[in-house]
Amino acid sequence: MMKRFYTLKVGALTRQLSLVKLNKDTMIANFMLLGDDQMARTAARMLAKKIDLHNFDYIATVESNGVPLAHDLSLLADRSRSIVIRKEVKDYMTNPLAVPVSSIITSGKKLVLDGRDAQRVKGKKIMLVDDVINTGSTMAASELALKHAGATVVSRLAIIAEGPTAVRNDITYLAHLPLFNNDGTPKE
Repeated sequence: MMKRFYTLKVGALTRQLSLVKLNKDTMIANFMLLGDDQMARTAARMLAKKIDLHNFDYIATVESNGVPLAHDLSLLADRSRSIVIRKEVKDYMTNPLAVPVSSIITSGKKLVLDGRDAQRVKGKKIMLVDDVINTGSTMAASELALKHAGATVVSRLAIIAEGPTAVRNDITYLAHLPLFNNDGTPKE
């Protein structure tokens, strides 16, 4: 019988994540932070204990699943705003700064920093956060956009390091989530 769920533990919280087919060889455990306010708040508090809350100017994230984590971390760090990097140019943007991205779930897309946010982060230190980091390509594209805007990324945070990302030493995270074979067994 194929395993259909993975049990994730973050601090005192436990979530049953559905396994979903990503491609012909791989399944992922579907972690959805949006709407899980308890998880965002708990993860932000746990990550805040692992970092220097005074060593950055802004927290930045990619829409949309990283937004609750960035929001809660910004509040804990007593920052008045966070920076949201979009997945497409919006009509309201001024002088958008776009960079290409291709990740395990996003291919042929771009990440976009509104020109007003680009000006805001120029010369600033940024803490880059996301809910899940798999290949790291979305985070790398985010960092590139911020670098083009003149910012410096001083740390990278996530709730989950998925698959081989867990061996990276440049990311602070709370839990490791394996990739899965199509029969539900972990790849690692």
